[in-house]
Amino acid sequence: MLRHQDDAPAPAPEPLIELKGVDKTFGPVKALSGLSARVGRGEFVTVVGPSGCGKSTLFNIVAGLEEPDPGGALRFEGRSCHAADLLGRVSFMPQRDLLLPWRTVIDNAILALEIEGRPRKEARAEALRMLPEFGLAGFEAQYPHQLSGGMRQRVALMRTFLFERDLMLLDEPFGALDALTRTLMQRWLLDVWQRHRRTILFITHDVDEAIFLGDRVLVMTARPGAVKLEQRIDLPRPRRPDLVTAPEFIRLKRTLLEAIEEESLKSFQIAEEKIR
Repeated sequence: MLRHQDDAPAPAPEPLIELKGVDKTFGPVKALSGLSARVGRGEFVTVVGPSGCGKSTLFNIVAGLEEPDPGGALRFEGRSCHAADLLGRVSFMPQRDLLLPWRTVIDNAILALEIEGRPRKEARAEALRMLPEFGLAGFEAQYPHQLSGGMRQRVALMRTFLFERDLMLLDEPFGALDALTRTLMQRWLLDVWQRHRRTILFITHDVDEAIFLGDRVLVMTARPGAVKLEQRIDLPRPRRPDLVTAPEFIRLKRTLLEAIEEESLKSFQIAEEKIR
């Protein structure tokens, strides 16, 4: 057994961000409907669901890029707020690394610090100290085209970590990597997260990744998106690579896949009805 049955569950951490009854409409399309979720301080929460379920819309609201429809509630650090209030208070890494080709590794990493007004020399010194932790020591003068896909993602993640915010939003950061590199990056990210204990909300289409990384997994419904299932991942940390073959892991995967498959079938049926 990976966890003793008489072990008491860990108390839920204090919420850093909460959404209650959130809707979001784009013209005739309702992207979110009554979505409620919370992310506790220091938690690693992963989000999965069928394509088009509103995962990216959820991220854009939490990042302060989109306002939800009137009527829902959004709270950050225990206070009610508008989505616009979160702009600049949350670090956000999209699916692509978005490295600037004319800037070196070190200068890409400090971009957010420069925008905030930090002196370039001071920002570079801070980034240089962090390079070894991100596996980039000795590559500070390299340009993006000289790096592998995994190393580019490390630079992008380092830039996100350097933009010191309690909440980090990661939108499928490993989706474009090959399977082996992806597995290595997952383990590396967990190591970095456990040292820094930032709060992370992480979108993925990979159920194994969602379970391996997360304290909790949120499964979203077909559009309009809401939280269908909130699954706690009571697996020990640090997580070893062979965890993915453990009976507890397989049981969790089966539960999540059943929920996602049900919602994917709904999406397929809705699309089929529109064609007719």
